[in-house]
Amino acid sequence: MGCASYPGPHADYAGSVRLVIARCSVDYEGRLQAHLPVAVRLLLVKADGSVLVHSDGGSYKPLNWMSPPCVLVEAEPDPAEAAEGVRAVWTVRHTKSGDALRVRVHETLHDSKHELGADPGLVKEGVEAHLQTLLAEHIETLGAGWSLVRREHMTAIGPVDILARDGDRRHVAVEIKRRGEIDGVEQLTRYLDLLNRDPLLAPVRGVFAAQEIKPQARTLAEDRGIRCVVLDYDALRGRDDAESRLF
Repeated sequence: MGCASYPGPHADYAGSVRLVIARCSVDYEGRLQAHLPVAVRLLLVKADGSVLVHSDGGSYKPLNWMSPPCVLVEAEPDPAEAAEGVRAVWTVRHTKSGDALRVRVHETLHDSKHELGADPGLVKEGVEAHLQTLLAEHIETLGAGWSLVRREHMTAIGPVDILARDGDRRHVAVEIKRRGEIDGVEQLTRYLDLLNRDPLLAPVRGVFAAQEIKPQARTLAEDRGIRCVVLDYDALRGRDDAESRLF
């Protein structure tokens, strides 16, 4: 019985990914037991050593997987497995927990390896730093007569994104998020508590600004007297004139 071992990550597989489309069954053995009956699936072996089992459905989420550090061993089936039509057996064992993912391959439809090279990482438009820069440049977006005091105004627990003055010259602390959730409201609440202890700044109001604000976060913010503002990234960049749109 022959076998091949593929420890990961490994220099020979750096930056590469192996794609296998096979009719197979999958069993997970360890802290939990799980079984996938025979079907055609995509087996993804990544350079970091992880092995993922995908079906056509389920969006990005794999049906089962083994995260590194782990070792993949490919072996011939035993006589009982061969009698059932199994052509190869993958055993992916986690080197710390001992958990194992066993893939019994009945038929291989595709098997290829591709060099991906270095990944520069995800670059997003509208990240919080960009939003902070744009809103600071167009602080009047928040109201007529508003002015910028400073960006990254430091407090004892970290910087609030923007400190501004409204049209009545009162201080306002602005916290900016891509997606506004309850954690962001809690963060701004802590900043406001500290800022309002400073007699040179108090009273300080709060504005929670984001491209999208979750209903629960809006409810909590409004209950605490914090104003919520949904930011239009394109409008801030001058790409979109919201006032001239028909819809």
